[in-house]
Amino acid sequence: MENNNCGCSHKTRHRTDEEQKALINRLNRIEGQVRGIKGMIEKDAYCTDILTQVAAVTSALNSFNKELLACHIKTCVAEDIRNGNDETVDELVKVLQKLMK
Repeated sequence: MENNNCGCSHKTRHRTDEEQKALINRLNRIEGQVRGIKGMIEKDAYCTDILTQVAAVTSALNSFNKELLACHIKTCVAEDIRNGNDETVDELVKVLQKLMK
């Protein structure tokens, strides 16, 4: 069931080039941070220094989730609710429960 107004469906969502680029740039930075942590382990870095970097990656992933979730709510969820598809709210609740574990 394709939703032409927000570009989303239950399996895919079309993103603008700008949105996709911003998300991929964030993920590339996170990927670089994770590689940096791997390098720290290989070089026997001090545990607390590694833990500090892991906390930074966790924070970056949380920020990524917040951005993606906000976009999802503003587009897919809002449009589905307008179209009477209340099942999307149940899906959103399940996702939020997973994110809050």
